[in-house]
Amino acid sequence: MVSRLRGRVFYGWWMVASGFGIQFLVAALLNQSYGAYVVLLQRDFGWSKTALSGAYSLQQVEMGVLGPIQGWIIDRFGPRAVMQIGVVIFGVGFMALSQIQSLGMFYAAIFFLAIGASLTGFFPLTVAIVNWFEKRRARALSIMSLGFAFGGVTVPIIAFLLEMIGWRWTAFSSGVLIIVAGLPLTQVIRRRPEEYGEVMDGIAASPEAAEADAVGQTAPAASTRDFTAREAIRTPAFWLISLGHGSALLVVSAVLVHLLAHLTENLGYSLGTAALVVSLLTTVQVVGMIVGAVIGDRYDKRLIAASCMVMHAVALLLVAYATTLLIVIVFAVLHGLAWGIRGPLMQAMRADYFGRSSFGVIMGFSTTIIMLGQVAGPLVAGILADATGSYEAGFTVLAVIAGFASIFFLLARRPRPPDRSTDLSPAGEPETAAVV
Repeated sequence: MVSRLRGRVFYGWWMVASGFGIQFLVAALLNQSYGAYVVLLQRDFGWSKTALSGAYSLQQVEMGVLGPIQGWIIDRFGPRAVMQIGVVIFGVGFMALSQIQSLGMFYAAIFFLAIGASLTGFFPLTVAIVNWFEKRRARALSIMSLGFAFGGVTVPIIAFLLEMIGWRWTAFSSGVLIIVAGLPLTQVIRRRPEEYGEVMDGIAASPEAAEADAVGQTAPAASTRDFTAREAIRTPAFWLISLGHGSALLVVSAVLVHLLAHLTENLGYSLGTAALVVSLLTTVQVVGMIVGAVIGDRYDKRLIAASCMVMHAVALLLVAYATTLLIVIVFAVLHGLAWGIRGPLMQAMRADYFGRSSFGVIMGFSTTIIMLGQVAGPLVAGILADATGSYEAGFTVLAVIAGFASIFFLLARRPRPPDRSTDLSPAGEPETAAVV
């Protein structure tokens, strides 16, 4: 039995609000606006779509390589210090971007942006939120991720600034804004509720449960139920979730990098109109996240994720062969809903299945796998677009793969808790397996 702590707002929700703000900055200034930079950089320097896709893919490779190390550091030292370093690197990366004169300099700037975004954004924020929420985990992650979606709503503003004051001044100003606004937001982030006299979800045990705990009648401690990274990697669920997640990001990353170019070059819309389509997409993504927050903790996350994969695939096929603006709008609605509902559930599923004790490291190893989808999506679309002159072939290949990958989620059943009954210390307590 549990009782709700009354008289104040649970501190975890302040962390969710801070995460919303940080996600907003990262999405508005980089993730959602990268496609607008692609259009202007290609116009100014004449670089190929493959070269510009490679820069985005470099970001994802860096994040994947850093994932396990970053996860271990966050689990060991907490997310706040990591995020503060990341904010500074992220801001400097934008300032470096404003000064580029060659493709090599562009890749160097992207290198700093990738490290900064990884240390600042979704990864450490997710670890922090997972440690503060359990019963409302999907809801908290969905609300935090709304910041990413709302960042996309600002793409028309960023596109306007890019055209009015130029991409160099926009990039430099973005770097300043990130440091000035980001550092105060990271101050709100805390490691674990127990270290601050709090409990998960802000729900305390009832007097009866507390008395049972005193006489040793409660369920086993979390450390005996939570998976270590080694134990998690040995389960089929770890690989199935990671492969499904990576397949979804084939579509998401390709859309982030190439949608604006497809809409302007292949379909003939202006950059302003294309930016409005992105704004619509992310507005619907907000709706999807709200829906995910409502249903994510109530229904089977596997079935929800599998359904969203089919929506991703259908949406990408629609925009690949769109002949009217109405079809483009239907694409934006389907893709936005699928992304909004599915996105936060990925980490909620991992936390539900494997616990929070080693969540950072487990998420880090997962990042290394899903990186393959983030890297391949833009590259496949860009290479085939350079070869064929349109995005139809690339988008079709990615859509078919994503549709079939819905099977990964259907097969990803919750693993049994790790059995450590035969691995006892002399004191009779279970040994914790080494983290790899």
